[in-house]
Amino acid sequence: MRQAIILVGAVLVLSISAAAQGPAGAGAHGSGARIPYAAGFEGSVWQLGVGYQYNRINLTGAPFNTQGLNTSITRFFNDWFALEGQVAGTFGNTGTTTVPANLRAKSLFLGGGLRIAYRGHGRTEPWIHGVGGVQYFRFTQTAGVLGSNHALEGEIGGGIDYHLNPRTAVRLEADALGSRFFSATQRHFQIVTGLVFNF
Repeated sequence: MRQAIILVGAVLVLSISAAAQGPAGAGAHGSGARIPYAAGFEGSVWQLGVGYQYNRINLTGAPFNTQGLNTSITRFFNDWFALEGQVAGTFGNTGTTTVPANLRAKSLFLGGGLRIAYRGHGRTEPWIHGVGGVQYFRFTQTAGVLGSNHALEGEIGGGIDYHLNPRTAVRLEADALGSRFFSATQRHFQIVTGLVFNF
């Protein structure tokens, strides 16, 4: 958990530092600057994404589902490159995939990474990203292999933002996840959908 907080803090410090050191004058994207959009759309330097997240989790070889809230903050430094911070909290039930069965599962992910977007070409904004951080799981069973665990996790994927107006967009995202729980490698996937606020 401490590692994730340090990672998210580093992403924010880097973004503030880069904004302060940006070149002055024409073409600079400092505080309050706008990245031009085609067809009357105005790309903002900051994006806040809030939405629903669905995960297919495979910790022990028998997958189960979780769902919850995904929040991301993105800082663009030019028309295509950005740093991203992400926080996601989900919950679910293991069903018959664990012994004992029907364990309630809660998870929290804190991470940061890079984003590359194709901006300024109409209403659609496709993008890809890579995010690394710490994933924390807590199950109702407090003893045994499951219980309370945390591990490093990475996600690679992308999505499309469809702009309803210059300030608001609808997002659809899909990611492949990899984690390292119980000294083994796991693969998961997630789908995120929601709203993006540009400012």
